[in-house]
Amino acid sequence: MKTVTFREYVTEVLKNAIYEKGESSDVIVAEAPDLAGCFTQGRDFEEARENLIDAIELWITVGLKKGEEMPVVNGRHLAADVETSAKEKAYA
Repeated sequence: MKTVTFREYVTEVLKNAIYEKGESSDVIVAEAPDLAGCFTQGRDFEEARENLIDAIELWITVGLKKGEEMPVVNGRHLAADVETSAKEKAYA
């Protein structure tokens, strides 16, 4: 397993992204299947991809702030050591 930076990790997640035409509306749905519940949409592929990058970054950031371990993606592990203070944990 290789340890990678935040940017490299996002790139690995994007390699497994799924893009599909919306069923009931004229949008492209984008999903990051490696990150549970991480999906978004856009008017076209480019917008859906940009929105997915934002969603992935937010998913990771929130998870790290909550002290969650990030999943291994394509044999890559995120190099992150985020310490949460006891006060932050009490209000999470």
